[in-house]
Amino acid sequence: MKADLKKDYLVCEQKTIYALLMASAGMMGAYTYVLRGGVFCNAQTANVVVMAISFGKGDWLGGLYFLIPISAYLLGAFVSEILPSPVRKLGFLRFDTCLIIFETVVLLIIGFIPLSVPHQVVQVIVNFIASMQYNTFRQAEGIPMATTFCTNHIRQIGVGLAKAVGKKDGVAMRRGLIHAGMVSAFFSGAAVLTFLCPLLEERAVWAILLPMGFVLVKLIRADLGAERDMLDRKPSGH
Repeated sequence: MKADLKKDYLVCEQKTIYALLMASAGMMGAYTYVLRGGVFCNAQTANVVVMAISFGKGDWLGGLYFLIPISAYLLGAFVSEILPSPVRKLGFLRFDTCLIIFETVVLLIIGFIPLSVPHQVVQVIVNFIASMQYNTFRQAEGIPMATTFCTNHIRQIGVGLAKAVGKKDGVAMRRGLIHAGMVSAFFSGAAVLTFLCPLLEERAVWAILLPMGFVLVKLIRADLGAERDMLDRKPSGH
């Protein structure tokens, strides 16, 4: 079974990698909410809604501000869509690995930014890296995933449960349980980071480097070892 998994999926597609990324995303969400302005920067639905509400109330200037985080998120998707091809041509590391290196460095830097700095600075930075991660890691062993928020995972739990009850579909149920595991990872990461925030303040973000570090080690080992000849292979969903 393990041999088939290695043959069919890259290390960057393994469910373990996605669970660690979900935990990291939960930590990022808790960090920005608790310490950096009370917002959740991993997705943009709330920003679009608040911008629309501001416009509806006639607060044009306040509404226009939200174009900044939305643009940062858009830019993250754009960059993560453009860069894989040139990175692939270098033939050294996969883009997925390079992105995790970049995220790790950015999170390290954020820990040095005092809480006295306007929260919008860190919020926009997190918008950007969250978008890149969301657009890069798309499927875990063939199962469509989002690694920065929980909405689709919760929906898929309901779908899996419905199919298991109505159609006795064991495969759908197993998928639902996988999504439940992702939500649990996200939840656990957010809870841990929330506990650390009052203790470490701005440096609490460095706790995210722990799950990110595990991901990075696994990806680098794969790129330089077992998957050295597969650096030009695209992960599922791309």
